Amino acid sequence: MVATKVVDLRVCLLFLGVMLILIYTSIWAYRQFMTSPPYVDPERYPVRGIDVSAHNGMMNLDAAAADGIQFIFIKASEGTTFRDDNFNLNYQKASHAGLKIGAYHFFRFDCDGVSQGINLLNAIGRRPLDLGVAIDVEESGNPPGVDSTLIARRLQAMADYLYLSGYRVTFYSNRTGYYEYLRESAPGCCLWICSFQPTPIEAEWTFWQYNHHGKVAGIRGDVDLNTFCGSQQEWENYLSGAVWPYDLPPGR
Repeated sequence: MVATKVVDLRVCLLFLGVMLILIYTSIWAYRQFMTSPPYVDPERYPVRGIDVSAHNGMMNLDAAAADGIQFIFIKASEGTTFRDDNFNLNYQKASHAGLKIGAYHFFRFDCDGVSQGINLLNAIGRRPLDLGVAIDVEESGNPPGVDSTLIARRLQAMADYLYLSGYRVTFYSNRTGYYEYLRESAPGCCLWICSFQPTPIEAEWTFWQYNHHGKVAGIRGDVDLNTFCGSQQEWENYLSGAVWPYDLPPGR
C-alpha cells in the first residue's frame, strides 16, 4: 500500500512538472512569436511615433523627440465618462517637444456611440490635433456577449459624430479586431493596426503599432512603438491634409 502511494505521488509530481514546462513553453512561445517586434525598415518607414497614456507615468518628450520620435497618440478618454488623468500634461509636453499629436479613445462595446464621442471631445477641448482622433476598437478590456451588430452601430455613430465635428478619424485595432469589427463596417477607413507580423495586414493602413516593449529616451520602461506608412514627404502630405476642428457641438 505504501509503495503504491509513493508511485502515485511520483506520477502526480511528474504530471505537475510536465504541466509547468508546457505552461512556461507556451508563455515563451507567445512572447517570442506573437508579440516579438518585426524588423521595420527605417528607409522604407522613416517616420516613427509612440502612443501613451497615464500608465506610462511622467515622461520627458523633448528627449523622445531628440531620439527621433516625430508623432504621438495620447489617450484622452474611454467609454462615456472616463478621462485619462495625464492627457492635459502629456499634450502640453508633446506640444512643447514639437511632436505631431493625435488623441485616442478606448471604445466601449456596451456604451452609446454618440455619448462616447461627446466624452472624447470634452476631454480634448479646443486643443489642435495634427493627427485628429483615433478610436481604439478591441475585445480586450471589453465585456463579452455584446451583439456585433449593435457594436457596429455604436461605432459608426461615434465616428459620424466625430466626422461632423470636424475631426479626421482613425480606427485602431489588432488584426482580429479589424476583421471582426472594421473590415465590413468601416471600409477604406484610416487604419492604425497593431501587428507583430512583417506584413502588418492585408489591407491599406496608415499607422502600424509594431512593438509593445519599445525603449525611447525620456520614457521610463516600455512604450508602444509605431510607424507611418510612407516616406517623409508622404508624411508631410498627410499632415497638410489633416482636418482641424471647425464646428464644435453646442455647449462646447
